[in-house]
Amino acid sequence: MIFIADCMLGKLARWLRLLGFDVLYFSRASDAEILDAARKDGRIVLTRDTRMSSKDAGPAVFHIHSERWEDQIVQVLDELDLRRDVRPFSRCVPCNRKVKPLASSDAGNLVPLFVLEKSETFALCPSCGRVFWKGSHYQNMETRLGRLLERNQS
Repeated sequence: MIFIADCMLGKLARWLRLLGFDVLYFSRASDAEILDAARKDGRIVLTRDTRMSSKDAGPAVFHIHSERWEDQIVQVLDELDLRRDVRPFSRCVPCNRKVKPLASSDAGNLVPLFVLEKSETFALCPSCGRVFWKGSHYQNMETRLGRLLERNQS
């Protein structure tokens, strides 16, 4: 399943990308632009805008109820039955592209020496060139994602 999130749902878009989902997000786009992009790519629109939810637009529109991003993620995962599709850290959060494994021998010129010495696995975004590794930030994110995935919609 692929998505496009409206401008009210930037944090949801970011966290869904962290979970491995393809989510387009534009901080400034009209309803018509979002609906056109969804129609073109076969994306589901994620929105809190009840007017967009009620338009006879053509693409599927999924209305998000909560203002809290944690509840929004749980709603999407549960109501669209996506928990088995979660692939944490498989996408570049800024670019939305799938990251590729990067051999540590190829990471030498791309990361600081102390990172190269302490990390075993690396990933590279083929679009922006960012390199990812399992540092302390990764561990914190993994913990937060784990807590989110344990929650069910109430």
